[in-house]
Amino acid sequence: MPLDSLPAEYIGTLSARTNDVARPVVAGPLGTKVVATVTGATFVGPKINATATEGVAAGDWLTILADGSFSLDVRFSLKTDDGADIYVTYTGFGTRNEDGTASIRTAPRFETGDNRYDWLNAQFCVAMGTTTPDGVEYDIYAV
Repeated sequence: MPLDSLPAEYIGTLSARTNDVARPVVAGPLGTKVVATVTGATFVGPKINATATEGVAAGDWLTILADGSFSLDVRFSLKTDDGADIYVTYTGFGTRNEDGTASIRTAPRFETGDNRYDWLNAQFCVAMGTTTPDGVEYDIYAV
């Protein structure tokens, strides 16, 4: 019997800042390619409090389609307030809203070797988010 909804556990809210986009490759055969640097991030939830790792490359690789929708490929590192390093990747899809923001759906993946956060390694996550004046914000859930 199909489920009416998926059981989900709230993991946390991820907020990321990005810089202004420089030198997009416009109207390529697969869409416009844009690379934005992730300049900062926070990830706060019931069991985690982390910020982007300074000095480590972090980026958001976007492909913008002719209709304004876009796909994304994001990679960055976090450091928790108690010193654990966590690598984050996610892909997803976004659509533009009439107010200029975007609705975004992603599937974040977390990797860490720190036993205190080993629970993140085994999670399959989905996130629902939006663009903000500085970047993006997502609520992340384990399903």
